[in-house]
Amino acid sequence: MQNSSSGTVSKPKTGSSLPSEASFKRKRGVFQKDLQHMMYGFGDDPNPLPETVALVEDIVVEYVTDLAHKAQDIASKRGKLLTEDFLFLIRKDLPKLHRCTELLSMNEELKQARKAFEIDEEKLLQNEG
Repeated sequence: MQNSSSGTVSKPKTGSSLPSEASFKRKRGVFQKDLQHMMYGFGDDPNPLPETVALVEDIVVEYVTDLAHKAQDIASKRGKLLTEDFLFLIRKDLPKLHRCTELLSMNEELKQARKAFEIDEEKLLQNEG
């Protein structure tokens, strides 16, 4: 009986690691459609092999995770993670840095446009009322 109970004790341990592995597998594939479109945009087949998309996804997720951890290490001295921490990490990759700064400035322009639209909408509603 002790053998079966010790076997039972070890089974929950392996069982407890399986749900985390299963949840990881469920989270995989989240970016596959987007990556397929991006791969096609960069000259790949319109319907790339699922294995290729999964490999690209693994590479992208690993890169972003590593970048986030490095940015957090930099920010830990300050206690707050900022956009500048990411920009600092990619400072030597000029095309990537320029694209990020371009996207950040476009994001700021969109925020300002939304804010201006909301103010205009409020004025319009006040004039009607």
